[in-house]
Amino acid sequence: MQEYKVAHKKLTKAKIVRRALFIILGSSLMGVGLEIFLVPNQIIDGGIVGISIILSHLTGLKLGIFLFILNLPFLILGYKQIGKTFAISTLLGVTVMSIVTSVLHPVPELTEDPLLAAVFGGIILGIGVGMVIRYGGSLDGTEIIAIVFNKRLPFSVGETVMFFNIFILGSAGFIFGWDRAMYSLIAYFIAFKMIDVTIQGLDESRSVWIISEKHREIGDALLARLGRGVTYLNGEGAYTGDDKKVIFCVITRLEEAKLKSIIEDIDEAAFLAVGAINNVKGGNFKKKDIH
Repeated sequence: MQEYKVAHKKLTKAKIVRRALFIILGSSLMGVGLEIFLVPNQIIDGGIVGISIILSHLTGLKLGIFLFILNLPFLILGYKQIGKTFAISTLLGVTVMSIVTSVLHPVPELTEDPLLAAVFGGIILGIGVGMVIRYGGSLDGTEIIAIVFNKRLPFSVGETVMFFNIFILGSAGFIFGWDRAMYSLIAYFIAFKMIDVTIQGLDESRSVWIISEKHREIGDALLARLGRGVTYLNGEGAYTGDDKKVIFCVITRLEEAKLKSIIEDIDEAAFLAVGAINNVKGGNFKKKDIH
């Protein structure tokens, strides 16, 4: 069998600089969220960051020291398991985060209200982490552990991260008190959601699959009333063997309700499947003008 080598395109200087700037910005936001909101109010995050906060509290050493040292083994693991670009991006992010937390350590917190600290700290953390992930890095070794364990254990990456973080956040109850552990859960949940928003964008896209006998009318209506192009695919019913026309299109989250209304007006019996997609690239996804 002949082997084919895929040539990887090198990143241009402009793309490298852009990636580095966003990783630095995201890492800096992470540091601000930790030192200005969470740490002063004894609220922790999950993963290696959470362990670092606990160790910093117990030893009195700066948080940045533990953030850098504890993540180093996972940088090496990430280099072997995921690749050089990921490892370099992660090293940049972890280094900047460690420096920012060390610089901001004497700065007083903005609020002494733990709920406000959990909410705003979680938002800033989530945006920062999401930005770094979006541009090819990571700020926590937990995900790398999960990827390695996923190959050996019957658990998904998400389940492994969840188990690990439950243990970390539970430990906060014994060290900082159970009320702080509950605030930590609030901050973690908010950060988790903000990571999704940052990675996917506010204008999250939806893939739409429609099967109807009135496929041509529905397709024309989506183009005329929604301004979205459609693609007709050939399908076959497994039970009846009848030929089917499948309509495929991509819309934004805000257009979903209008799309359903258009389909119901034409064919209430139409089959409709809508799924979230994280990224749309190429083709002609731009909305057409509706006159």
